[in-house]
Amino acid sequence: MTPEPTLHVRFYRTEAGTEPVRNWVLDLTDGDCRSVGIALNEIQFRWPIGMPRVRKLQPRLWEARIIVKDGIARVFFTVDDIYMVLLHGFIKKSQKAPASDLETAIKRLKAYERDN
Repeated sequence: MTPEPTLHVRFYRTEAGTEPVRNWVLDLTDGDCRSVGIALNEIQFRWPIGMPRVRKLQPRLWEARIIVKDGIARVFFTVDDIYMVLLHGFIKKSQKAPASDLETAIKRLKAYERDN
């Protein structure tokens, strides 16, 4: 019998109905897409999980860290009851995550919390 995941993945949906993280993942190479999927699956089944896979950035905002071909993928997410809500994803190529990526995640988190 397969164990149930602790968290279920939910993609953040914009007011226009798009799912930016789903679209980002689908645009990755097959290998990188697979790496992201495996990492998210690990988080789902092992939550709560810490470094090096997940780092808490601030209350209700975490960062998943995933090694991919061209650098390190980051997926910002929040946890809402039994859901891991994927807010923003990108490939990090420098030492520090660009402030604009963090701002995007925070903006989406606020919108998600307002609407749910």
